[in-house]
Order: sequence, then C-alpha cells, then structure tokens
Amino acid sequence: MTTLLIQPPALKPAEPPLALAILCAHLHARGQQVEAIDANLEAYLFLLEEERLKDQSADSNDTTLRRALKHRAKSLEVMRSSAGTNFARYNTAVRYLNRLLALWNTADEKLTLGDYQHNALSPFAPDDLERIAAGTCPTLFADYFTTRLVPQIEALTPGMIAISINYLHQALPAFELAGLLRRALPNTILIAGGGLITSWHQMIKELKLKLPVFDHLVFGPGEASLYALVTQSDKSYTFADCSAIAFTPDFSFARCGDYLSPLPILPLTASRGCYWRKCLFCPEAANPVHPYSAFPKARLAQTMRELADKYSVSHIQLTDNAIPVNMLRHLTENAELLKGISWFGFVRFEKALEDADFVKKLAMSGCKMLQLGLESGSQQVLDRLQKGIRLESVERILANLKAAGIATFVYIMLGTPGETEADALQTLEFLEKHANEIGFLNLAIMNMPRASGLLDTPESYGISATDEIATDNPLGLYQRFHTDNTWNRATARRFLNQRLLGSAKIRAIVNRTPPLFTSNHALFFANNALTAQAKD
Repeated sequence: MTTLLIQPPALKPAEPPLALAILCAHLHARGQQVEAIDANLEAYLFLLEEERLKDQSADSNDTTLRRALKHRAKSLEVMRSSAGTNFARYNTAVRYLNRLLALWNTADEKLTLGDYQHNALSPFAPDDLERIAAGTCPTLFADYFTTRLVPQIEALTPGMIAISINYLHQALPAFELAGLLRRALPNTILIAGGGLITSWHQMIKELKLKLPVFDHLVFGPGEASLYALVTQSDKSYTFADCSAIAFTPDFSFARCGDYLSPLPILPLTASRGCYWRKCLFCPEAANPVHPYSAFPKARLAQTMRELADKYSVSHIQLTDNAIPVNMLRHLTENAELLKGISWFGFVRFEKALEDADFVKKLAMSGCKMLQLGLESGSQQVLDRLQKGIRLESVERILANLKAAGIATFVYIMLGTPGETEADALQTLEFLEKHANEIGFLNLAIMNMPRASGLLDTPESYGISATDEIATDNPLGLYQRFHTDNTWNRATARRFLNQRLLGSAKIRAIVNRTPPLFTSNHALFFANNALTAQAKD
C-alpha cells in the first residue's frame, strides 16, 4: 500500500516542507511505500501560469496589472536566482507576483505570497469546515484541486493519504481538498495531522468532536502514529504516540529549484519541542505537545553536510524553537565540515553568546543570522513573562553578534498582560539605542493562547476578565482578555504604528526586512543589514 503525504496551501512557497521529509524518511526506513506532494508550491505555480493569468485579466485595463503580467517570467526568475539577492529587484519581483495573485481574490478571499484569508468562513468553526469539505463553498484553490491535484493523486492509487495542516491559513483549503478526495477516492483512508490539528487536541477531546471527512486525526509527532496506521488495523479516531521522534529528512520528492527563494534553502531541526518551556505566553510551556527531544549531537553537522551535497544547496534553516547551546557548540567544533554552508535559526539570549570568542566561532561555522525573541525592552515585562533573560545580557550579545558579522532578526511583542505605556516606551528606547546592532525586526501584538500559563492566575498579571469562547467557534486558539489599566491590545497597536514605526531608526530596520517572506529570506540580505548597521 502506498501512503501519500500532502502539504496543502497556503504557506510561503519558500522551501520544501520538513515535516513531510521527516515522515518520508521514517517510513521509507521501515520498508513502506511513500509518496509526497507539496501541493502548496504547486498551487501557487498553477495560479501564476501565464495563460491562466491572461484569461483571468482579459477584461482589465489596470496598468499595474499589465506591467506585472509583462514581468511575470522575469519576476519568477529573480525569485529563483541570485539576482534576487539584490534587494531592489527582489522587492519589485515580490510586488509583481503579489499583484498577479490578487487576480484570484474574491469578495471573501485574499491570497498573497505569504498568507490566505477567508472573511466568510472560519477555520475555528466545525460547521464551516463541514461546509467547505462538502464542496458547497469552493475556494480559489478549487480549480487547481479538481483539474490538477486530484487527478494526480488518483493516478497514484494511494491506500492512505495524510494531510499535514500546520497553520490556520491551510485549514480551509485542506478541508476542501479532503472533501474532494473523499468523493473521488471513497475507500482511501484520510488522515489529518500537523501543528494546527495538534493544537485542537484538548478542544476535540473535551467537546467530543469529529472533524468532517477525516478517518483519523494524529496529534503530535506523526512518525509512530502513521507507521501504526499503515501496518495495523487500528480503528481509533485519534492517535497520539510520541515513542518515535525522528530528525533525518528525505527531500527526494521536492524540486528545490522551483521554490521562490533566490538561492535554495533546506530546513532541518536540531531539536523538537522547547528546552526552556517557561515563557508564560507560550503554549509550549503550559501544554507541551511531546517531551523535548534533540538530534543526536554527533550527527547534526554531518547531516547538514550530507543534505548540502545531496541536494546541491548551501543554505540551511534550523527550524528549532530555540537551537540548544550544546548544538551550537557542536557546530563550532565542526566548522571545517560545514565549510561552504550558511545556516540560520532561532536561539535564546543565552549566556554562552556573551562570550565574544564563541560567537566568532559560530560565524566561522557558517552562521549568517540568528533569530532572537526579545519581546520587550522592559525588564519588568520580561520577568513577568518568565523569559529568563536580562537586558544587560541582551546588550552584550547584540554587540558580539554584530562584531562577528552575524545578522540579527529580533522579535518584539507588545500588548502583553500587565504591560504599561511606560514599558512600551522602554522598548522604544531600547530599540533605538541598539538600532545599529539589529539587522531585522518583527513587530507584533500579542495574541493570548488559550493554553497560556498567564491564564492560570490571571489576576497576577493584570487580567481583569476574559471573554467566553464563541460556541460557534469552539476551535479558536486564542483567548480575548481585558486588563486593569487603559493599556490594551488596541492602545498597544496604536503605539506600534505611531511611535515604534514613527521612529526613523526603527522604520529603517523594518524597511530592510524582506516583504512577505520576512525571516525566510532575510539571510540573503544579511550583508546589507550589517552594512547599514555599520553606518549608524
């Protein structure tokens, strides 16, 4: 029996899906027949086909659309070649391709290179999932699904199809696809798994929900559960088995050169889960999906080398929640093996990074950029959130990274419970003070996860009340809350738009962040960022 793994739209079509690659390797190693389709990439390319765009735009006289259509082929070329490492060319290509994708937007739907939104249907509402799976509300992906993808899948005659749903903007297209597959292949087993499905674990259990179309749901890592479904006749609806957590991927299904990335990037992870697990705003701390697990340290650098050589890539993204310090040390010890490879990923502001010599060794191992969750420039806020970092340490680390030539992508989150305008002003002052040490910025307003530890004792964090979860949206991931003071998400957003983005120093950092693809492509502009920092 062939098992087919599918990544549905819509995600940034920047790199092959790591989850599918790990599952392929795991099942192949156990003698199973496995195929994988990145339907996300294929959907974008389908919608960007020239003849399709010409037909869709035949009645339009919009000059910007005509210009975008004229430059379609060149824009795709820029996004798939070193020409895309020129920021001006990259920006233009992204703008043109996004304009072309807008041709497919409807009154209710909006698609970009980085997102898909549906204003009339909610992925949190089981009734909406039911409707879209039944085919009564086709999405803008319906033509691709019916004319291209479903026939492709039918030709493979899979006995089992597993759809990986990790993000909200995949949910509606995924259920639409699942409904089409159920009608086309009524005897094929349909499985849903991935991060979003896992985040619904508690709600589905408590409400005794059955999601439409799917025969089984997999919560957490899929390796052991999928293998059990392939080899055993278990009729259970839900599976949650963490006994096998794999790391080595098999990207043989992926056409690396087709992704929209100036130079190909492959994802890899050194760990799964979070080794810190104390940040109160993070559901990983309050409700971890599985026990923390790490790649055998001696194998990480060797695997990076093997992937680079096998697939002819020189850029690797480590997708960890936070790369463990011992893994960072392992990479510095294998700098010679990693020669010619550039890598980047998330790290915590760890004490080890206060060692300037260690940071220089990281750079020598190929580290070009590190993503760091600072969240706030107020020590009081950091302590309240249990971030476990000190601002004086952050200052030393940012200076060390700049000196070593490693770009930084810093994440800021306003609107956390208990935050005040004074705290936000401290964040503004911190960012302005260290603007010449920050390469890129992500500025966001907090969404409170329903599993957040802040909700265990809400009064301790200035939360005066929380709203009931809407009965028609029981799968909602976030909890609306109210605070004791006048500072809330709305005032925090105004502060972000007016004060943070009103700062010339901060705005300059935001403006050099790649549009839509953000951290996925920031690596290609790290030298630009470092040059700009040197001038400040």
